[in-house]
Amino acid sequence: MKIDRKDVLKALEQITVPGEGANMVESGAVQNVLTFGNEVVVEVSITSPAMQARKKVETEIANCIKQTISVDAKVKVNVKVIAAENPEIKGKQLPGIKNIIAISSGKGGVGKSTVTANVAVSLAKMGFKVGVLDADVYGPSIPMMFDVQDEKPLAENIDGKSKMKPVENYGVKILSIGFFTKPDQAVIWRGPMASKALNQLIFDAAWGELDFLLLDLPPGTGDIHLSIMQSLPITGAVVVSTPQNVALADARKGVAMFKQESINVPVLGIVENMAYFTPAELPDNKYYIFGEGGARNLAADLDVPFLV
Repeated sequence: MKIDRKDVLKALEQITVPGEGANMVESGAVQNVLTFGNEVVVEVSITSPAMQARKKVETEIANCIKQTISVDAKVKVNVKVIAAENPEIKGKQLPGIKNIIAISSGKGGVGKSTVTANVAVSLAKMGFKVGVLDADVYGPSIPMMFDVQDEKPLAENIDGKSKMKPVENYGVKILSIGFFTKPDQAVIWRGPMASKALNQLIFDAAWGELDFLLLDLPPGTGDIHLSIMQSLPITGAVVVSTPQNVALADARKGVAMFKQESINVPVLGIVENMAYFTPAELPDNKYYIFGEGGARNLAADLDVPFLV
């Protein structure tokens, strides 16, 4: 059977682009369609860099063509991720930094910094150049996570300007307000002062070339979040939650914050932390002490990827 290109384009009008209301053809997401007998090659572009979004697009396109045109169709989907245009945010560009990922939580104590540290080290082990900015001014924990709480950033002269050289461990560059305060010292700053300190950590630092800069944001939604979102070209955001309802309620607000018109940052997905407990003596057992599937259900409800 010979498949017609026009039939493929008509079929693809049934699929909606992730995060948008328009279908793939109307939005221009479909870059090209090639047909060779019963073989179809679809080239498509999306703005979400999440692996789940790419897999979802590939699966939906393949299933749509097989169900609408021919079950014998051999479908290949080439997905290209492009940076989302965001005219509302006039963020300063950070030379040498390709992607800035914000990791947040609506509620404190859900393991946001733990997730940030593990993602950073995992990316570094994959060969990427990674940096972490601890933006949790009032409760910085990244230095302890990376076992560098006793380190101090050094000054480095770049093009005649003095810049902070990030502390490095496990292949990750790190900056935190925790490097400049004592362990028992409380940071009692108003919003503008905290934002100014963060701006110095971001723009007065010698980050160098980075594939990913991860921002460990404070819990909740407030001045610091708004300041960072509007001053930096954020690639996407990840929301961390635990399964219980009180944490999920705050996570829902966190997702809503990123979707506000004045912020408009793509939500890459929701991570469920502390999903279950496995005792050492019963390694095959899982005890869902905080409830089961709460974050997965929230992700489905909000139509954002659930990151496993």
